[in-house]
Parts: sequence; C-alpha cells; structure tokens
Amino acid sequence: MAIKTDLFTVATGGVNASNVLLNTTGTNIANINTQGYVRQDTQFIAEANGGMGRGTTERVINTFAQNQLRRDTSSVAELAAYSLNTSGLDNILANEANSVTKGMSELFAAMQTAADDPTNLPSRDLVMGQAQQLLGRIGGIADYMSDAERELNLQFQNEVQQANGLIQTIVNLNEAISVSQGNGAIGNPNILMNERDLAVLELSEIIAIETRQSANGTGAINISLKSGESLVMDTGKFNILSMGSDPDNTFQRLELNTQFDPSAAKHNTAIYVAESNLGGSLGGLFAYRNEILSPTMRELGQVTIAVADSINSQNKLGMDLDQQLGSDLFTIPNFNGLNYLTNNDLSSRASGRIIAGASHLLTDSDYRVEVTSEPSDTLPSTFSIEVTALNADGSPTLDQHREPIVQTYTVTAQAGTYNAILGGVEIEFASGSNYAQGDQFLFQPTRKAAANVTLATSRPEDLAFASPMRVQVDVRNLGDAVVSRSGTTNTSMINDNGLSAFTAEGAIVGSGNSPDPVFGAPTQVIFSSATSYQVLDASNNVMSTVNNVSSYDNLLAQAKASGTPQWPASFAALDDFPGYDFSLQGEVIANDRFVVGYNTNGISDNTNAVAMAEIQKAGNIKISNNDTGALATFHEAYANLVGRVGESAARAEISLEAASVMKNQAKDWFDSVSGVSLDEEAANLIRFQQSYAAAARIITTAKEIFETILAAAR
Repeated sequence: MAIKTDLFTVATGGVNASNVLLNTTGTNIANINTQGYVRQDTQFIAEANGGMGRGTTERVINTFAQNQLRRDTSSVAELAAYSLNTSGLDNILANEANSVTKGMSELFAAMQTAADDPTNLPSRDLVMGQAQQLLGRIGGIADYMSDAERELNLQFQNEVQQANGLIQTIVNLNEAISVSQGNGAIGNPNILMNERDLAVLELSEIIAIETRQSANGTGAINISLKSGESLVMDTGKFNILSMGSDPDNTFQRLELNTQFDPSAAKHNTAIYVAESNLGGSLGGLFAYRNEILSPTMRELGQVTIAVADSINSQNKLGMDLDQQLGSDLFTIPNFNGLNYLTNNDLSSRASGRIIAGASHLLTDSDYRVEVTSEPSDTLPSTFSIEVTALNADGSPTLDQHREPIVQTYTVTAQAGTYNAILGGVEIEFASGSNYAQGDQFLFQPTRKAAANVTLATSRPEDLAFASPMRVQVDVRNLGDAVVSRSGTTNTSMINDNGLSAFTAEGAIVGSGNSPDPVFGAPTQVIFSSATSYQVLDASNNVMSTVNNVSSYDNLLAQAKASGTPQWPASFAALDDFPGYDFSLQGEVIANDRFVVGYNTNGISDNTNAVAMAEIQKAGNIKISNNDTGALATFHEAYANLVGRVGESAARAEISLEAASVMKNQAKDWFDSVSGVSLDEEAANLIRFQQSYAAAARIITTAKEIFETILAAAR
C-alpha cells in the first residue's frame, strides 16, 4: 500500500530539522570556551511518509578516552605533589649551608687539632663551637621537616574537604539527572552530565577513582577508590573521607566514613584507607610523607643519636682537664610511649631512652609495645610484652628473611626501672600495676631526636682528652719491653654489672672499696719469666698467674681467661671489670714489673683525644635490620640518606615528565572526539544553512503549486 505524503509535510520537517541542527551547532560554538563542555550532535530518523522524524541530541563522547584522561590526570597530580615536595627537601639537604657532612668533618678536624695540644683551651673551645654548629645544621633540617609535616597535615585536611565537596556535588547531580530522565524529558540532560563529568575529573585529580554506570538505568554513576571502597553508590548513598590518628595525633591517616540515614546513624563507622595506592594529589602527599619525609626524619635522628652517643661514650672513657673522669658532652632526649585510644587507662605512662653506648644497635624503626599478660599481684608488678618494629608509615619492619621483627619480653613495672628491648632501647613502665592486657604503646626513638639533641656542657675543660689510666714501666726492669697499647673500656661507677675499677675521687679501687672481699683491682703485672707472669692488686695480693704466654697482648684479659687460680668470681660476674688493659712490645726478663695507676696530672696526654677523632672512621650506625649487617660510618649513613632523597627527587621528576606527556595525549584523544572544532562547526553552519534554505524553497514551491491549482479551479 503506497504511503501518501505531501510537499508541505516534507518541507516543514526539513525546515524544523535544519533549525534544530543549526541550534545544536550554535550551542557548540557558543560553548567552545566552557570548561567541561562536551560537543553535541543531533541525529534524526526518517518517517515512513518520507518526512523527517524525531531528532535526538546527545553528547559525542568516547568513554575509553574519558577514563584514560581521568587516570592520567590522577597520575600527573600524584607525581606533581610528590615531586614538588621531594625536590624541596632535596634542595634543603643538598644546600651547602645545611651540610651535615661538612659539620661532622669540621668537628672531627677540630678534635684532631686539639689532640696536638690537649691543654690548649682555644683548641678545646673550637671543638665545642664546632659541636654546637653541627647541632645547628642538624636542627635546621629537622625544623624544616617538622614544619613540612605540619603543613602536610593542613594540606591533607584541605584536600579531603575538596574531595568531600566534589563527592556531594556528584551525588546531587546524579539525583538531578535521574529525576530529569524519570520525568520523561526529551533527550539526555547533557548540561548536567557535563557538570558531573567535570566534577568527576576534578575528583580524579585529588584521588584516583574508578567509575561505572549505574545498573538501574537512571543515568547515575557509581564511584569507588582504586582499592575498591565505594564513594558514590547506586542507592544515592555515599561515603566521605576524613583524617584520623591513633596514637600519634601528628601523624594523620586517611579514613572512609559511612553516612547512613539518621535512623541508622549509630551504625556509622570509619575504616582506614590504604594510602599506598591512593593516587591523585592526596596520594602523592601521602607517598611523600610515608616514603620520604617520615623515614628521613627518623634516619637523621638515628645519625644524630649515633654521633652524640659515640662521642659521649668515648669522652666518658677519658680524663678531663680537671683530672676527673669524662662525662656526657651531648644530652640525648628520652621519649614517651604514646597511648592507643583503646587502652584500658589512658593515664598510664610508659617512657623510653637509648641505652648509653648502644647506639650502634639503634635503627630508624618505631616500636609498638603490647601488654600480653595481666600484671602480677606481687610488687613490683611484672608482665609480658610483645614488641613489634614498625616502619615510618606504621607497617611492620621486615628482617632479612622478610619476616616481621617481633620480640617478647617479661618486664618489671615500676618507676625508675628500665627494661631493655631490641634496637638499643630500654623502656620504663612507671604506672606499676595499672596496665591491662591488650594495652598498646607506640615508641618513636628517632623521630624527633635530631631537633632535641643538645650540648650537655659548654665547658671546654669537660673534654676528656687524656686516658684515666697510666701504665708505668719499673725503672729496675732489665728487659726492654715497653707499653705498646693501653686502653680504657669502662669507667662506669654504677653499682650493678657495669661497675669499673675507677672511683669518683680519681683513683683505682683498692681492697677496701673493691667489689671483691679479698682483692682490689689489678694494678701490677710481674713477670717470673718471659712466658709467665702474675697479676697483683695494689696490696700485693696475687690474683692470678698466667703460664705459657705466647703473646703480650691484653695481659689482664689473658689472666681473666686462663689464669690460675681463676679470676675472682666477683670480678668475672661484672660486665667489664676493671675496664682497662694494656699490651707490651719487646723482650721481657724475669722480675720485670709494670704498674697500673690513675693518670694523675696527666692532662698533657692526648690518648683519648686521638680515639675521639678516630670515631668518624669507625662503623657506628646500623643501616640494615639484618643482625649480621655491617655498620656504616657517620658520613656513609648521612650520604645514604641524602642520596636516597636525591634519587627519589630525580626519579619523580622524570616520571612526572612522562606522565604529563601521556596526559596530553589522552586529552588530545578526548578532545578529538568530544571537543568543539570551529572549522567543523563552521562547515556544519554552511551545510545546515543550505539545507534550511532548500527546505524553505520546497515550501515556497508547494505554495506556488497550490496557488496555481486554486487559480485553475476558479
């Protein structure tokens, strides 16, 4: 059956269609500079009668190009935030005015100069001045990093607020689009979709996201993090981001908060979001903090403590210009354990400190200490703890076998009692029996140490450049043996296993104040032959005899190990008694005698000054969690720190350049499909104008024909 049509119907449809096409083209041209605008295209269907059917105006968009642009936008924003901050820290570390390496070199050079004339006060003053300058350089860098950490927390808050605002905007636009389509509006709500896509793109710049169309056909979209947590859901519900911290309120962590209806608000909860794969500018900031800033703060603290503790330890092995035993030159700060919010009693206290002389065991790890048993009823209370080493980002520190470093201990809880744990750290539980099983504390030995190590004295006289012990060769000796080496290893006067043979009065303990009821400290070595000698105290009591001597190295250590009778049990029970030893070189004749005494008036001695200057060449810093790993020197450890930051900054800059190229390519791809081209739209204007004129001409022709027919009929 033939379908009747007429020129008026065809022509009117053509005019209307051309008018719509011209409107679409005009809209595209008018919005060429509108941010987020997507080019529109109108398509018509032909009707069976030959006329023009209904037209549909839709956005011209390539979903793959759009998603790629979002991903590349997230990548560029992440690398830009990471690179900018890392480069800033790298510039601070590389600045000559802040050079810790230079400061350490100048300090030890001053020690070497002072060793040439240990009684020269200006030389000693220079050592103290260089020590203060070194702390100033370290403190300047530490202050910069502390300020950077505070600024990061503000940036986190700002980024989260922006993200939450965009999430709310997307939810509102989802609802508006759904309502528009539900009302049966002709065509898609293109402008609303453009606004939503722009908000999604801005959100992808803050955090990396995944999007998908809602399955309910409403035109809404769902948004989730790359790790899978939902931000915007099908139901119209959404989650928001927030910042939390436990137990360290200066170490902000990202949380995702559910937003239930008021009737179910009590079920709202917060979960931590993995920051390692967050993406966007927020992910770049977290990566900078977790990978660069926080580890560098701890590594610098580790180096600072190692320098201070090593110099302290060596100075305490010497005798100062006042002929007293050396004391600490630096004050190493103690640190408090931070209560986790789930602890039974938040007023319970725990504190820690670095074990003197044990900085070579220290790492840059934090430690989480958990009480694993209830405190005993007996006083002082005891209980078990589990200590877990943590990286700067809170993840477990792994050993050489890629296993978490976890140790268990039984500790005594009372004020003034410190319990040694791993890493050269000891902790105090001063609250006694107030702890409960499950309580946790976070200890950060090195995090703030760089800014808080200070000089313990400003007196140059306190530099203990001389050795506190002197070995005299008896003038009646017939052999030519001389002292080739003497050394002090312990000058402690504490009444526990650390006791040495030195007294506060500048002497060596005799039988009257010795830890042994019979013997005083060993002060004499008398040879009965070239291969045999006796060790006597100041009262001429024979403590031990050593036979079959093959070496004259460390004579007192040989007596302790193989003498007859055995070394006094009260001395052997101590960690390092008497705390000194000496070696000989040359020929020994029977009755040759060597006497050990306090180095009274020996202020011109530079033995300990030389030893202090040599510290910089020794391995004093642990650079690996492997217990058998080699120790690094101060310069090596600091060079590793600076090198790591510099390498990260350079790598981030290169990655940013590559990511920017990829983003530009993705944008070109997206714009080639969805962007407005003036040349193309100008061509369309001419084409649609011509089609409009042609359709209008058909109407004119139809009118003329109709008028001719009417005239013929009159």
